[in-house]
Amino acid sequence: MTTLSGWFLWFILFWVVFLVTMMFIGGFFMFRKFLKRFPKEDGKSELDWQEFYIEQSKNMWNTEQKQLLEELVSPVPELFRDVARQKIAGKIGELAIKENAPKITQDLLVRGYISATPKRDHKFLLKKLKEKQIDINPYKQLFL
Repeated sequence: MTTLSGWFLWFILFWVVFLVTMMFIGGFFMFRKFLKRFPKEDGKSELDWQEFYIEQSKNMWNTEQKQLLEELVSPVPELFRDVARQKIAGKIGELAIKENAPKITQDLLVRGYISATPKRDHKFLLKKLKEKQIDINPYKQLFL
């Protein structure tokens, strides 16, 4: 029987730890996606409502607001940008529908963006809003 020794042993140990870690990380994200797809009390999942609000508010968006949304999600890594854009657009659509807004305004867009963004990412959001010269004073209570 051969025993592993030297650099090959360390390579195998590193590879095992690396693979197990990557599987745990992948499983975590897959489980989160499963939970979002899982129906709530009303029979619709979080993602179903998101798609509903996007579909209902689709005709309220103009080119200028779409461009602003693209600029605001630009700091998000490209791998996650589509998911972030979808979540934020759903929240903006929800606000627009609940307020019976005739169209998506910059105010609605910023409020929806802040509401949909996790608290840990607010510093990046603040930086981007300042860069776009958008006054954050009316939205201070949303950051709390």
